[in-house]
Amino acid sequence: MIDKLTLQPIQAAATAQTSKNLSASEVTDQFGQYLNDAMSKLNAQQQTVDKLNDQFAKGEISDVHQIMIASEKASLGLELTVQLRNKVIDAYQEIMRMQV
Repeated sequence: MIDKLTLQPIQAAATAQTSKNLSASEVTDQFGQYLNDAMSKLNAQQQTVDKLNDQFAKGEISDVHQIMIASEKASLGLELTVQLRNKVIDAYQEIMRMQV
């Protein structure tokens, strides 16, 4: 019987091999799709928090823990997104300062 830990390096190697055969435009498209998916998930988290807050205000939910956990997840996701954006901007500015 093969466990999941055994397959992970094999799957990673297969993924790395297929990514080597991609053109620059394909990699750009994949990266763009990845960013769009991440932003969609972040937006969905925030919408979930808004929905839970509305339900709590109406008295439909009495479990504050559920709301706080969802709120913290959305907050951490947003903070991570902002920090990643800052790093990307810093990297871009560093590249622009390079002498060619």
